[in-house]
Amino acid sequence: MPAPEPDLVARKAEIVRALKRIVAGEGVIGDPAALVPYESDGLSAYRQTPLAVVLPETTDQVARVLAWCQANGVKVVPRGAGTSLSGGALPLTDGVVLGMAKFNRILEIDYANRCAVVQPGVTNLAISQAVQADGFYYAPDPSSQIACTIGGNVAENSGGVHCLKYGLTTNNLLGVEIVTMAGEVIRLGSRAYDAAGYDLLGLVTGSEGLLGVVTEVTVRILPTPETARALLLGFPSVEAAGATVGDIIAAGVIPAGLEMMDKPAIQAAEAFVHAGYPTQAEALLIVELDGPEAECAELAGHVRALAKARGADFIRVSQDEAERLAFWAGRKAAFPAVGRIAPDYYCMDGTIPRRQLPHVLTRIYEMARDYGLGVANVFHAGDGNLHPLILYDADNAGELEKAEEFGAEILKLCVAVGGVLTGEHGVGVEKRDLMGEMFDATDLACQQRVKCAFDPELLLNPGKVFPSLHRCAELGRMHVHAGKIAFPDLPRF
Repeated sequence: MPAPEPDLVARKAEIVRALKRIVAGEGVIGDPAALVPYESDGLSAYRQTPLAVVLPETTDQVARVLAWCQANGVKVVPRGAGTSLSGGALPLTDGVVLGMAKFNRILEIDYANRCAVVQPGVTNLAISQAVQADGFYYAPDPSSQIACTIGGNVAENSGGVHCLKYGLTTNNLLGVEIVTMAGEVIRLGSRAYDAAGYDLLGLVTGSEGLLGVVTEVTVRILPTPETARALLLGFPSVEAAGATVGDIIAAGVIPAGLEMMDKPAIQAAEAFVHAGYPTQAEALLIVELDGPEAECAELAGHVRALAKARGADFIRVSQDEAERLAFWAGRKAAFPAVGRIAPDYYCMDGTIPRRQLPHVLTRIYEMARDYGLGVANVFHAGDGNLHPLILYDADNAGELEKAEEFGAEILKLCVAVGGVLTGEHGVGVEKRDLMGEMFDATDLACQQRVKCAFDPELLLNPGKVFPSLHRCAELGRMHVHAGKIAFPDLPRF
């Protein structure tokens, strides 16, 4: 690693001294060796060492840190557990990482209003565990739920296997406390079904840390269903499995979860977890039904019939809770399981209309042959949220770049068939330069004006989401003619 410039060393020393006056003790990290764990997030192909890391414990400290950074022109990257797969928490070499790991307490559980108030560093799974004994749970459940934090879930609008029926983070969020870059503490939303005024809560959810730092979250909790039953459906072709997904929804059956895995993912997960998956199948659907026992039994019959009509040659229904959890254990462990069959993999995230599943999956396999790389597909089929895992070896020259090109082609295909660039991982740096595939200049300018309203100096998580981030003063001089926006000659960030 090259030595930093002398003026950057002096700048770092000044920043560390100032931050230590706000967050005393071991709350500021400046030692180069201690900064290594913060060099990347889940998109580990990209690494940068920040100037410093600050670990506040109170909202007041967060506010004072942000206010000082704004007054002194210091860039700030908020970070939760660092599980982002899009580079959303990638640090800046001339900026500070604001780590929220110490905000890890559940503040209140309000069963009467079916909600819980938690700090952003609480893990997703911990919320369900805290209310489980009283017959409740928190519905969004990303595969990384044992590690990912609720603050990061808010930033990326995370989903999970149960998002088809119960929604993403945004559908299970009642309110947040956030701190702006100016150090202002504001509350959005409420415990009521609706809050007066603009839906700023919806705006902040999924904003990837560009608008403010979340310091408190109020989430919905739901009663645990009376019955939950999972079906494993094995198919002789990916196309048949994809078509069955559409058939199930078209029949009026809305499963709690509807997941799909192809043969490479099935075999990797079964070897890793031994969940009882049919390793000879080309594709596997996991369909979970929940509700009253009679309803689950009735709907299971419909799903079985639809699967058989599409040629399913393996059908297994969970007989008890242990078996249901075993079915899901394989799906939850699919990502690390695939890591056993290739030195590296690149996890993509795009969403398409369900009817396009057979076509898009076929094209992904064709692209894999063209690029000479392996691919395993494991994803939220019910809402069309794809997660192709592109297999490569970073030690082979050019393979990472080839994997990125392959991934970009997949995302372009998603948009071309009527889908979007991301389902739950966010844009970050990974998809930043693909935003033009989905938005024109007018769209991006409007989004950047929102950024300017919250962060006029563009110091909060810069370099993410927007391919070109324009200064707010210049952005205000842009003008629209006949629906198209004219940009002055501006520098790129």
